[in-house]
Amino acid sequence: MEFKDLINRDRETRKKYAFEGSFLEYLDILKTDKYAAKLAHRRMYDLIIKKGVQILRPEENERIKRIHGNQQIIKKYDFFKNDFFGIDKTLMRIVEYFHSSAMKGEEAKQVLYLVGPVGSGKSSIMEALKRALEKSEPIYTLKGCPMREEPLHLIPKHLRKDFEEILGIEIEGDLCPVCRYRLKEEYNAEFEKFPVTTSDFSIRSKKGIGVVPPVDPNNQDTSVLIGSVDISKMDLYPEDDPRVFSLNGAFNVGNRGTVEFIEVFKNDVEYLHTIITATQEKSIPSPGKGSMIYFDGVILAHSNEAEWNKFKSDHTNEAILDRIVKIDVPYCLELNEEIKIYEKILKKSSFKSHIAPHSIDIGAMFAILSRISPSNKVDPLTKMKIYNGEEIVEKGMTRKFDIMELREEAGNREGMSGISTRFVIKAIDTALTNSEHNCINPLSIMESLIRAVKDLDIADDQKRKYLAFLQDTIRKEYNKILEKEVTMAFIHSYREQAETLFNNYLDHAEAFVNKTKIKDNSTGEQLDPDLKFLRSIEEHIGISENSASGFRTDVTSYMFYLMRKGTKIDYGSYEPLKEAIEKKLTASVKELSRVITQSQVRDKEQDEKHNAMVQRMKENGYCDYCCNVILKYAANNVWKD
Repeated sequence: MEFKDLINRDRETRKKYAFEGSFLEYLDILKTDKYAAKLAHRRMYDLIIKKGVQILRPEENERIKRIHGNQQIIKKYDFFKNDFFGIDKTLMRIVEYFHSSAMKGEEAKQVLYLVGPVGSGKSSIMEALKRALEKSEPIYTLKGCPMREEPLHLIPKHLRKDFEEILGIEIEGDLCPVCRYRLKEEYNAEFEKFPVTTSDFSIRSKKGIGVVPPVDPNNQDTSVLIGSVDISKMDLYPEDDPRVFSLNGAFNVGNRGTVEFIEVFKNDVEYLHTIITATQEKSIPSPGKGSMIYFDGVILAHSNEAEWNKFKSDHTNEAILDRIVKIDVPYCLELNEEIKIYEKILKKSSFKSHIAPHSIDIGAMFAILSRISPSNKVDPLTKMKIYNGEEIVEKGMTRKFDIMELREEAGNREGMSGISTRFVIKAIDTALTNSEHNCINPLSIMESLIRAVKDLDIADDQKRKYLAFLQDTIRKEYNKILEKEVTMAFIHSYREQAETLFNNYLDHAEAFVNKTKIKDNSTGEQLDPDLKFLRSIEEHIGISENSASGFRTDVTSYMFYLMRKGTKIDYGSYEPLKEAIEKKLTASVKELSRVITQSQVRDKEQDEKHNAMVQRMKENGYCDYCCNVILKYAANNVWKD
């Protein structure tokens, strides 16, 4: 599309929504579109919902079932899907607030307050809501009104019932002092002649979006919230005359849109008293000696947990506390979702370096491990995998870990502390900046994180804990990942071999469970299930002899369940069995892999296999440099004698 066409199309769109006419003409518009007069909370709710919503039920989604349990339905809103990950329950609670408010429930008279650790996404959620308003359709307002108020406020109280019956709209609110004066003086109280126009939302132009930053207690001035009196006009008009009012405070600006309090409790409580009337009574003080002014807006606020705890501990703040809907915004605790956060941030950067497979995973692992609470039931790494929706069987048994038990053990503060996303991203940025070969890999990410942790100003025991995660837990886990990856690259037709093992295991396990025999495809002979073969796979994930029977029953029952659902079955269908098969394949070629990766002088056959392995690794996302680095590391660490 040519630039001129793009510009013209934008102008045509703006013209489509532009309107200027009398109040009577506006009433004709409402006859066909009563939602043109919707209130602020309803507008925000509609903006979120119109993007679409995906409902994930545990009976239809195994991962949702593993993470959230049998009863929890998860709603994923398209409004948030490209920017927020791993906080579905938080986002659901926010949308519930707007839904209740849109229906004029009690929450319409309360502040939406987000609390959480630094970098958990509080400010980003607020920004998303404000950006949505900026992109929304313009609203109808009284022309020249400093508060861009709803034109229906012109209708006198004694006529409202009649108008409500005709329009099918409930009318609430009153004219601001400025428009009340203009109606009387300029239009002789003939409200039908008052001009109506359209106005959009803008953060920069302070139209429908007010922002209140934290203010120094010594310089707090309520004019930031409710406007001020123009001293230059005091000689001309009385103090309560609307012509001396400058209605340019955050609540005036945010009328019909939003008012955001940044780090709200950094302000003195007296500065926040306007919130009390703005929520419950939907009115704010006018500057000077004017009467109260109607306010229709979404009040947003956020701060960290320490400030919230300090504020709520003071019983004199009860009036404000009673007008707050508090929603926790914890850190993400799902590994896959945390990885998506870093990928999103990196896409927005200008870094062009090659990023080797699993590099970002290392940072995400470290972040998650730092956030989850210690457990008496599992080690941190296993808990991380369970929280990620992976199916983990207790070692030597058939019983799966119960995620609900782990959550109950951890308490409701899990995810409210730990390493922030910003910390990990800065370490990744440092690795990218220091890369000599325009490439980063898991090893360079680990080193960058280790240096960053050593520079942290935290308690020594906390620092030792974080370093142990990086130097021991994560490094060992990466060695396992690398061992599997090199093996997959080394074994030709890896997946086919895995599928063969899987099908053979399934045949023998089913025969064992059902106490039947297996027919040999070559000889037609009826054979007993090969228990030695079954054990050779099961032992790789610590299934004991006593638990083997239960494990085989679990596997066959689960496969039958998938078949009834019409789900395709393959070696990755059941996570514990998949892990066992992969470990068996890895063990079967470990020695050969070690020889090939360590050998300085290879014969022709070894050289061909090595080159084929390197080629497959490059097909899987490695470049020449990181492939060489990773294979050298594997030779010296993964298959070290």
